Amino acid sequence: MADSSLSTTEQVSTIWNLGGLTFRQLVKKIVTGINQDNLTGRAAELAFNFVLALFPLFIFLLSVIGLFAARGSALRHDLFGYVYQFLPPAASQVIANTLNEVMQNASNGKLTFGIVLTVWFASGGMSSLISTLNEVYRVKERRSWIKIRIISFVLTIAISLLIILALVLVLSGGYLSTRIGEYYGMREAAVLIWKVVQWILAIAFVTLSFSLIYYFAPDLEEQHWYWITPGSIFGVLLWIAVSFAFRAYLHFFNTYSRTYGSLGAVMILMMWLYVTGFAFLVGGEINAQIEHAAAKRGHPEAKAPGEKKAA
Repeated sequence: MADSSLSTTEQVSTIWNLGGLTFRQLVKKIVTGINQDNLTGRAAELAFNFVLALFPLFIFLLSVIGLFAARGSALRHDLFGYVYQFLPPAASQVIANTLNEVMQNASNGKLTFGIVLTVWFASGGMSSLISTLNEVYRVKERRSWIKIRIISFVLTIAISLLIILALVLVLSGGYLSTRIGEYYGMREAAVLIWKVVQWILAIAFVTLSFSLIYYFAPDLEEQHWYWITPGSIFGVLLWIAVSFAFRAYLHFFNTYSRTYGSLGAVMILMMWLYVTGFAFLVGGEINAQIEHAAAKRGHPEAKAPGEKKAA
């Protein structure tokens, strides 16, 4: 994290003033950047890498969840519950069936022994995301291959832990809210409030995951940490909105199953992963365009395209 001569207020105001751009100017630059950086093609590349990384990541999560002997089954139930809510039903069914087969055919000892190798494979999707964000910032990757893999590995572990922590909070929070509600005779109100709060917490954890990737992934020598950025907020909202829109489309017009038959579920999973990758990349594009615009207007700590640190 680079030191700053600006106050926190000045730093935050720069990114939320969009680097001096109007909203309309920012939208134009984002559309241009999507075309120039080929983010639609890059999102397809990410979707392929995400498929290779998705199942190892879930195996890792389920293995770690298994360590919570008392709460393991409840955490696993919550994990799949969120998967079912965010993914289209056919795609979530593919994931659930595959994971059940893997978990039944592998002993706990084998899963524990291979946990590091599993996360190593899962970090492949993160490596692809790193190279794409470098393109967005117009910087050349100068870190060694092993350093990139280590960064990918650590980011994958960090985000996995965030997911597990979120599940623990949801599980314990639901239990506590019910108990407190029963104590004060407002059980239904407490449960309703917690249902709203848990979604706010879930969005906060996803936003933090986006921010971690935007901070550590690009090969930039000077970075300033922000818990929330316009890119992370928009990326998360885009991901949620398109995921639910895709679910609605498949509910009323499921052309994939009619066109591809039994392969339709796999195609739906690939499309959802494509949407996820695209949301990540658009969020990164937003942050990059804001910083480039601020540099053009003479901001002392902003980086122009291709710069790894402020001139």
